[in-house]
Amino acid sequence: MTATGTFTPQPGAAPLPRMIRSQAVLETRMLLRNGEQLLLTVIIPSLLLVLFSTVDIVDTGSGGKAVDFLTPGVLALAVLSTAFTGQAIATGFERRYGVLKRLGASPLPRWALMTAKTCSVLVTEVLQVALLTVIALALGWSPHGNPLTVALLLLLGTAAFSGLGLLMAGTLKAEATLAAANLVFLLLLVGGGVIVSLDKFPDAARGVLELLPVSALSDGLRDVLRDGAGVPWGDLGILAVWAVLGLGAAARFFRWE
Repeated sequence: MTATGTFTPQPGAAPLPRMIRSQAVLETRMLLRNGEQLLLTVIIPSLLLVLFSTVDIVDTGSGGKAVDFLTPGVLALAVLSTAFTGQAIATGFERRYGVLKRLGASPLPRWALMTAKTCSVLVTEVLQVALLTVIALALGWSPHGNPLTVALLLLLGTAAFSGLGLLMAGTLKAEATLAAANLVFLLLLVGGGVIVSLDKFPDAARGVLELLPVSALSDGLRDVLRDGAGVPWGDLGILAVWAVLGLGAAARFFRWE
């Protein structure tokens, strides 16, 4: 005989860590299944690395092998493409189609959704970094520096770009987000020290460009991986400020619909 209350439902939200983990797994699967996202996050950085490392198109001004200058910049570009551009576009259209409105009615808090999306981005970036590292080593790249410092730079860069991408996706219309995110990607590709050294720009412009998150990330990675420098505190500070401002503004102004 079954005891009384054995099959009594116990409604309620799942524990918060489990909700974040489940949402992060879902976000990662959706991202990896999206062909357009893979083009932006994997194919383009890989092609740029191979092209500019093997063909003398751009003067990197590094005084060494082109691949040693380009690899840190392309790693920064990979973070930008995934954490900012890809995430902004995907989240913007999720908001337009009502996906976020339905999530807003669930027990998942707004900040937990942002955390899940950022975790999904980190998983994708691990795959990106692994692929780009293999390509760069095949092209003759000779990395230096402390891997933990590199990981810290990538983590802060991800937080900064993720916050800015979610802020854009949560405040603009989907079509505006699509246009703006791609425009920012192209502008930062040219003026963020990724492919073209910031030394090529006038002093006044360079002073402004060095404060951009992609410039701080690419310069910090270049100092460590190419020059074997210690912790680039200045670049880390810039990224930390952008991360706090971006994530704080996204948490404050993000709209579900």
